[in-house]
Amino acid sequence: MEKGLNRYEIKRYSRHLLLPQLGVIGQQKINQGKVLIVGAGGLGCPAALYLTSSGVGTIGIVDYDVVELDNLHRQILHRENKLGTPKYNVATRYLLNDACVLCKKPLISGSALRFEGQLTVYNCNNGPCYRCLFPTPPPPETVTNCSDGGVLGVVPGIIGLNQALEAIKILTGLQPAYSQRMLLFDASSGSYHVFKLRNRRPTCPLCGDNPTIHELQDYVQFCKASATDKARQIELLTPEERISVDDYKKIYDEGQNHVLLDVREEVEYNICRLPQSINIHQYLITNDLLSILNQIVLQYMIKLKQNPIYVVCHHGNDSQKAIKRLQEIISDWEQNIIYKDIEGGLDYWAKIVDNEFPEY
Repeated sequence: MEKGLNRYEIKRYSRHLLLPQLGVIGQQKINQGKVLIVGAGGLGCPAALYLTSSGVGTIGIVDYDVVELDNLHRQILHRENKLGTPKYNVATRYLLNDACVLCKKPLISGSALRFEGQLTVYNCNNGPCYRCLFPTPPPPETVTNCSDGGVLGVVPGIIGLNQALEAIKILTGLQPAYSQRMLLFDASSGSYHVFKLRNRRPTCPLCGDNPTIHELQDYVQFCKASATDKARQIELLTPEERISVDDYKKIYDEGQNHVLLDVREEVEYNICRLPQSINIHQYLITNDLLSILNQIVLQYMIKLKQNPIYVVCHHGNDSQKAIKRLQEIISDWEQNIIYKDIEGGLDYWAKIVDNEFPEY
């Protein structure tokens, strides 16, 4: 019997031991391996299950969030009786990337949104780090997450399992498939595409030939965004251009004349809506569709004697973007329209005003 594996382990991992690429030595490396999973969500849950089942000796799980009902279609470690309990604490991609480079560890990075997922391995075999590809964070208002855009439950599962696979290969000394390459998965067509990534950037301030970053930074300040992606709030408008959900409730209850413009996608509008709202998705508010605005919004404004337009969305972010577009478009032909964003959107409405209003 090979030293290091007892009788139980040989039976449990026998299908691994039969693989020439692994064998006893490979399984011992797995058993001695250490993996940190950041995010116990749709990606982290299946990865954790398979890494545990494969025999990884030490697994750490970090997540800032608590278990919620809308997690359960994809986060398969959690059950309804665990709602409200902590998962564990997450940080930004830049923090993870920097920590891995400074500690000389590979970063197996995955993401999933709607019907698509992607995966790559950073800082491995002299490959690029995240900063090599993305030196500057994108504006916070341009970033979409699952709570805004939705995700098909099995998609993060597929990506998470591939992350576990890459981790096992790295632990056992096998070549990872996605170092300096990116996997893109499209669940709509069932297609997988792999793209070559650029090499490590010699001028990268973190992993380059002459690095200038030698310790972790203030990533909230660097990214101009929260360290979590949950309930992100952007501020594009002044306080005078926004009202609270309580104030709008008063306006509605008093029967004050106004236009309520809901700028969510039609699929969201069909889930739930406030009474007497008009649905025009924010991305349709462009100069090309000025005729639509003329026919709908302007007609309401004439009918209601130029009373305010209140704009609502899911979280109060897209409504601000829509108002900025409306201000640019309509200012050319109408100067007297008053726009007000409903702060926090329907999410705040459900939490503060109407506890029976659906949350999603």
